[in-house]
Amino acid sequence: MSSLHSNAPAHSLAKTKEILEKAFDGRPFDEIFEEFDTRPLGVGAIAQVYKGRLKSDLTQFDEDVENQPQNLRQRVKKNVDIALKSTPQRIPSSYVAIKVLHPNVERIVRRDLRIMGFFANVINAIPTMEWFSFPDEVAQFGEMMRLQLDMRIEAANLDIFRKHFRNRTTAWFPYPYTQYTTRQVLVEEFAQGIPLEDFLSNGGGVFQKEIADEGLDAFLHMVLIDNFIHADLHPGNIMVRFYKPSSLLPPEAFERIPSMPSFTQGTFSQPPTPPPTPPKTENETLDVTEEVLSQLRPHRNNPTAWRAQLAAIDAAGYRPQLILIDTGLVTELSPTNRANFLDLFRAVAEFDGYRAGELMIARCRQPEAVRDGEVFALRMSHLVLGVKQKTFALGQIRIGDVLSEVLDMVRTHHVRLEGDFVNVVLSILLLEGIGRNLDPGMDLFAG
Repeated sequence: MSSLHSNAPAHSLAKTKEILEKAFDGRPFDEIFEEFDTRPLGVGAIAQVYKGRLKSDLTQFDEDVENQPQNLRQRVKKNVDIALKSTPQRIPSSYVAIKVLHPNVERIVRRDLRIMGFFANVINAIPTMEWFSFPDEVAQFGEMMRLQLDMRIEAANLDIFRKHFRNRTTAWFPYPYTQYTTRQVLVEEFAQGIPLEDFLSNGGGVFQKEIADEGLDAFLHMVLIDNFIHADLHPGNIMVRFYKPSSLLPPEAFERIPSMPSFTQGTFSQPPTPPPTPPKTENETLDVTEEVLSQLRPHRNNPTAWRAQLAAIDAAGYRPQLILIDTGLVTELSPTNRANFLDLFRAVAEFDGYRAGELMIARCRQPEAVRDGEVFALRMSHLVLGVKQKTFALGQIRIGDVLSEVLDMVRTHHVRLEGDFVNVVLSILLLEGIGRNLDPGMDLFAG
């Protein structure tokens, strides 16, 4: 999938300028940007993306969203390991990514959805294939695609993700400039990062396990806690940035703590007063990531040098963090389906395959149509017990093969699944592909 996200034909620069001037209330194009790269960064089926730098009077942002926790309890909660890994306070860059919808894309999407719907109905007419619910899947996919045709929805999704991950260190989402975002245009902070594809092709070196664990942790938070799931997590939509962890205590805390004696080698001595730290300028804060990335970029085609440079970055005290972009596609389970999914997830995590089979039957769309339900539950039990012998370490078992077997059982026993439930399963398949490449020993349920 990662090879498909930027290979569509681009629309003209003249059309882009026309759309952008309209989004900025008729302001001339040259008065919107200090800099604008006329060559698109990427071209997808729905839109194309440019990089630019806004004029200084256009870079105001909502400070309420960006304020970082200041009290000690929030700082402690935010840190996730002994290295006190927490995201440094920062403000959005004046460099932005501008996503512009292709002209006439709505008509093209409607045509493609009609074609998909036709073939889904043809497949559905084949005996036993109706239990895959392909027409329902196309309908749900169509609704998700229609949502992608309104850039304001993607901006709103970014806001939600930023709030959910505000005090988490695993993933970061760009700041959306909602005041300039319209149905056809999304303006968001430009994400400085290395594409995950580079780590998949060159290796993650000393950060390999950490990056895989962060991706798993972020995804499970979306699924199990937030019920707001990024539904397009292929490697093309994931980048990695680096930063130095911030201190647990803010600098001003040293001024409030009175000097206390410390006992060193049998004598009392006063601890040294930490030297005052000069405030960082905006450019210094924003260039930390770029400085590290500039050290990696020259080694993209040399895996040995790439891994050696990663080791040097690790020794310098930098930590990785995922950047997730392209949030137009999200999945939210209904209250009923969410309860069903969590119950099923718990049953599988506890290796109770029979219970998982019973839950799938009881909570499918047509329980009365299920054929040989007892056999279905027993087959699920056998499948899960077989998995238990290998654990869910991705290097030892292919989750995709397990899910394929489950889908075959669903078809055979007429267990009709909900469309949004299947979308979550597809997201897990994408996660498996990424996780297997980064860290074959990653344990899905240990996360």
